[in-house]
Amino acid sequence: MEEEGRVRGSPLPAGGEGLGANSHLAVGAPGTARGPLLAAAEVLALDDEEDDLEVFSKDTSLAEVNSFSPSEPISPSSVINQYKFEDGPELRDLFITVDDPESHITAIETFITYRVVTKTCRGEFDSSEYEVRRRYQDFLWLKSKLEEAHPTLIIPPLPEKFIMKGMVERFSDEFIETRRKALHKFLNRIADHPTLTFNEDFKIFLTAQAWELSSHRKQGPGLLSRMGQTIRAVASSVRGAVKNRPEMFTEMNNYMETFSQKINLLHKIAHRIYKEEKDYFNEMKEYGPIHTLWSASEEDIADSLKGIASCIDRCCKATEKRMAELSENLLPVLHEYVLYSEIFMGVLKRRDQIQGELDSKADALANNKTEKDLFSEEIGKLEDKVEHANNALKADWDRWKQNMQWEMRSTFTNVAENNLRYFEE
Repeated sequence: MEEEGRVRGSPLPAGGEGLGANSHLAVGAPGTARGPLLAAAEVLALDDEEDDLEVFSKDTSLAEVNSFSPSEPISPSSVINQYKFEDGPELRDLFITVDDPESHITAIETFITYRVVTKTCRGEFDSSEYEVRRRYQDFLWLKSKLEEAHPTLIIPPLPEKFIMKGMVERFSDEFIETRRKALHKFLNRIADHPTLTFNEDFKIFLTAQAWELSSHRKQGPGLLSRMGQTIRAVASSVRGAVKNRPEMFTEMNNYMETFSQKINLLHKIAHRIYKEEKDYFNEMKEYGPIHTLWSASEEDIADSLKGIASCIDRCCKATEKRMAELSENLLPVLHEYVLYSEIFMGVLKRRDQIQGELDSKADALANNKTEKDLFSEEIGKLEDKVEHANNALKADWDRWKQNMQWEMRSTFTNVAENNLRYFEE
């Protein structure tokens, strides 16, 4: 079950929420000496690529202060247990599952569809359970409709359509499963959102059959409407920064710029660690059989060589398990928040665009007294629009930041706990 957004806990100091100094990712395998991934949270300048691991200092303004007494040892699990969920599963009224990927091959293209199963007790739904199949383009359509309807809300990210060549095959089982998990998380984040969950396009996405969804998609804004939106966005960017942007949104912008730098660097380091672990694992796999063969020709030390081979085999299994935990639990979370940082900067730009329209009308009114009544009416509507956009973004910002703090803390605590088990093994 997706528990995001349903936590209560002490907020972290501004500037470094979620990147706590007490969360560590130990690097390396048994018998190797490698440094921590996450020691605190201030990015330092990098002289070369090998300095990537030394990126955080002990700046406590950007790290969480441990609220527990140092005299009382705490397990990583107990840190997570301090968070109480405001509403449990019994209070949820919308459950979504994305599963059963299916390949479709036509004369024009090859694509994957996923089964989307929805169970609900909401009165606005005609049935309590729905099952539809959706392809990636349908998810993209839903995301664009949510952004159109709620320009200053933080829409959850989707996995990218394209992947780096040579990293993984597009139709490999690994890629399809990774995408399925991301799509599942995307829909459940929307379902848990207090506003997005009641969006009409979201309901249609969950309930309409393929032909119904196709028909509904054709009713979207026409080309000229989309061009008008693009032109207004370009015009807004050309005008530059808005004149009277509230300080709160400037602080949000600065926060997200710093957050983006940190999360991108963490993402890069985590991938490097995973690659090193994979290389180490592949080398270690060869040594076990070598020692076993060696023992057949050395009777005096045969038992010792077999013991070494057995030890290497156990290390291989422990390393493989750790790699799986990194790829399934750490890398997807870091990547999602890399995408979140990009999304949030877009949300801020859209908010500024709305205020830019208001500033433009105010300037026009100051220079054209003859049409005062007309401009005054338009300015009144724009002022309401700006106020609505500001309130929506402020509420979503607080909610998103709390979710991010909890998920980052939970993720790195789990990584630390898994590392402890790994080295014990």
